[in-house]
Amino acid sequence: MRRLLVMFLAVTLLLTATLVWLSWQLVRQDEALVEQRIEERRESAADLATAALQKSLLQAGEQLSALSVTPARELSDRADEIATRLGADSVLIICGPDSVEAFPGGRLLFHPTRPPAAPSASARDVFAKAESLEFFHENPQAAAAILRDLARAGDPATRAGALMRLARIQRRSGRPREALATYESLAALGSVPVEGLPADLVARHAGLALLENLGERERLQREASALVRDLQAGRWRLLRAEYGFYSEEARQRLPSSESGAGQEAAVARAYAVESLWESWRTSQEKEEAAEGQRLQWFGDRPILMLWRATPGMMAGLALGPDDVRAQWLSALQPALAEQGVGIVLTDTDGRAVIGQLTAEHRRQSLRPASATSLPWNLQVLTLDVGARHAYFDARRRVLFGALLFIALLILAGTYFVWRVMAREMAVARLQADFVSAVSHELRTPLTALQQFSELLVGDRVANEQDRRQYYQAMAHESRHLGRLVERLLDFGRMEAGALRYRAEPLDPAVLVREVVADFERSGDVRGHRFEMKVDGPMRPVRADREMLGCVIWNLLDNAVKYSPECPTVWVDLEQDHESTAIRVRDRGVGIRPEEREDIFRKFFRGAAAKAGGVRGAGIGLAMARQIVAAHGGRITLESKPGEGSVFTVVLPIVS
Repeated sequence: MRRLLVMFLAVTLLLTATLVWLSWQLVRQDEALVEQRIEERRESAADLATAALQKSLLQAGEQLSALSVTPARELSDRADEIATRLGADSVLIICGPDSVEAFPGGRLLFHPTRPPAAPSASARDVFAKAESLEFFHENPQAAAAILRDLARAGDPATRAGALMRLARIQRRSGRPREALATYESLAALGSVPVEGLPADLVARHAGLALLENLGERERLQREASALVRDLQAGRWRLLRAEYGFYSEEARQRLPSSESGAGQEAAVARAYAVESLWESWRTSQEKEEAAEGQRLQWFGDRPILMLWRATPGMMAGLALGPDDVRAQWLSALQPALAEQGVGIVLTDTDGRAVIGQLTAEHRRQSLRPASATSLPWNLQVLTLDVGARHAYFDARRRVLFGALLFIALLILAGTYFVWRVMAREMAVARLQADFVSAVSHELRTPLTALQQFSELLVGDRVANEQDRRQYYQAMAHESRHLGRLVERLLDFGRMEAGALRYRAEPLDPAVLVREVVADFERSGDVRGHRFEMKVDGPMRPVRADREMLGCVIWNLLDNAVKYSPECPTVWVDLEQDHESTAIRVRDRGVGIRPEEREDIFRKFFRGAAAKAGGVRGAGIGLAMARQIVAAHGGRITLESKPGEGSVFTVVLPIVS
């Protein structure tokens, strides 16, 4: 049996190990497959993004090429049409030998050049007499009178020059309020040039100094803030130095929180246009390529510059990263999101232009600028590194769950097989003990009968008294043998479920007295006496007389056999309104706590029986419990080793 169990465990462990190995191989294969699928998706997305960017770049170049050959009369309208499709982070420029036009208008903070001013009346020396009176003759009042007349002239440039000079005289004469009003009149002329600059810019800048001297802080900050906004909106066509001067002058009069931060994109765009214009002029002089593309950083802002040129004109485009993302990459986003990837564009030095690289992006698909003719290196990354194995993780959880379930099933099966085999081995041992005990029980009376029979048959009896004793002994052994055989037969019928009970109303006290009396006459008392106590009149119980008597006989027999030192056995009967209790008490060896439940199992014999050599088959108490249970009652035990035992049979009263 043990060898069979060892073989079973060995086969189970071998199968489990094989299952674990196969599962692990499947997990590794699945992981490799998932990695391959992720890489294929990345590569597919990289090819798609490269093609889309190349297409967008080609279309932009074709538009610039078409502009560069557009007739001059149609050029502005065509440029405006293209500019309407540009984002806020881009600007289209048309460059001539001495001019740069930006589309849409107002997109540049400053320009690389300013077209030459047209000649006007203000170019004549109309202010010579007033300036002579002001500076050489030190007669500002006379000069102011002349300038007031000129401020009413029909030529806007003349009016602007006169108002600027008049305000200067008023300021130097200590009349700041009048000067401030004159500057307001000058500002009303708008972009009329004065000394080469827009009149309203010159007037508003001068007005800031006057407001500062007058101590009007609230109005000063309001005017300075408005001037900064107009400068940032590209209201005036200024050179870089002019924009820097007026912008700095206005910002110095504002709190740091309102100093015009956040203009990096517009400044970078203006620098990019200046760089494009200078590059075109250089290429014209050196007769270099008439088209190209370049990614250039201006501060922390990358700008993509494209240009197409003819001998007298260039069309250029400066695109910021926001527009590249919004206009060139936005159409790719649904496809990229479906593939679970993202795009990062970097320059040749590895600086991120669009997107951001992190330490998690160890695996990527790279398309270098040298291979794609794009101005960037294109890198496609798996976005969610933690979730990229979601499918694999779910499959692995299912697989490991199934493996764990099978392992638990195997362990549970092994445990139950072990229990069954251990129980069968225990039953086999008990059966062996039972056969040995029954054989001994049968052999003892048979041996006695054989010996007495031989004495009687051989007429070797000394006298008639001995003969009578031999007959009595043979009768006792025959009864003992009959009871043993009958108990074995009853036990067999119980096990087979074939035992039939003949229940009838019985007086429990009468039945117990009869059984005690029969037991005393049987010769098994071994010098013991029985003290019986009945608690008043007994109501009847419904029971099989023979079977219930067998239970009481078995309890009396056990009390006698297991209390050799105390010759008294107590039998008590008690009743309440529901049940009858029959107690058999002795002061014998008692029963160990760990054996109190086992003694009611078939074939079990306690340690006291084995140590004391007490005869028995180990079925008496098992039969007693089954019989009592069949009568709707129960049998209980109270015992202490060395102090005796109390068996109580509780039966229901006939209602």
